[in-house]
Amino acid sequence: MNSFIVASLATVLFFSTLMAEPSAFGAGDISNPEPYGLTQEEKQLLENKKHLNKVTNNLTDVSTHLKKVTVKSNNQSNKLDSLRDRLDGLQGILENLSQKEHFNKKSLKMLDEMNAKRLLNANEFEKRLSDAIQKNALKIEKMKLSLSSLAQVVQEISKNYVTKAEFNSLVMDVNKFKDVVTKEFSSTTMKTMFSGKSKAQIAKEAKNLFDKQRYTEAIKYYSFLIENKYKPARAHYMIGEIYYFRKNYSEAIAYFKKSAKLYSKASYMSILMLYTGISMQKSGDIKNAKAFLKGVIKKYPGTKAAKVAKKQLALIG
Repeated sequence: MNSFIVASLATVLFFSTLMAEPSAFGAGDISNPEPYGLTQEEKQLLENKKHLNKVTNNLTDVSTHLKKVTVKSNNQSNKLDSLRDRLDGLQGILENLSQKEHFNKKSLKMLDEMNAKRLLNANEFEKRLSDAIQKNALKIEKMKLSLSSLAQVVQEISKNYVTKAEFNSLVMDVNKFKDVVTKEFSSTTMKTMFSGKSKAQIAKEAKNLFDKQRYTEAIKYYSFLIENKYKPARAHYMIGEIYYFRKNYSEAIAYFKKSAKLYSKASYMSILMLYTGISMQKSGDIKNAKAFLKGVIKKYPGTKAAKVAKKQLALIG
């Protein structure tokens, strides 16, 4: 279409140039509104000019129409884009509303479940409270019965009341009787247990019980050896070890101390001092514990007891 318009305009300009040369007397002037004296050729040119003017006018109209159509098309395109944007916006709003609806349904469901759970808990609490009230009521009734019985006992005591001095005297008499009976029973039992056995054999059986960790029986054997003055330093040491392993540190220290007084050059003296130091540490006597542990390191260097003492000192700090 554009090439056709350009070609047509060129033809018009060509013929306009040709017609721009007027004749001497005005004849043959095709540019005159009412030309005359035209030759056949000039008549043809005039017709062509009219036709070209018509074509030019038509082309101008077509060009104007095309411009209008283009503008209209652009406007419609812009409107279409605007409508698409609005549609996308509405779609986004719709999706957002759909998500909110889903969230609201989910939240409502959770609230229903929570309310149901709370109601269940409330019913359970009410039931437990009722049970507790009933139990308390039963306890109160039992307490009332106990108080009634106690009141009767108090009345009986009041009838047969003795003074505090009389009561203490009675208690002392009972305790003395118990001690006598216990000693007699223990002595009789011990004599029966060890009858016919030598002290060396009893010491061997005591060590065997100690190795099997039958400490209660072992103490009986070592106590018998102490009473009969058979290696009392070692017997005290062995009972001290039993109390040490039982974590009765105060008793352990007492027996270790007695053993060391009886024989301070025994082969087990490094262990005795080590266990004494640890027992003091466990009892909270840190100062003396350190002194005993340092004594082990100084007096028995290179021994297993010295190595343990070093580690224990490091722990104490």
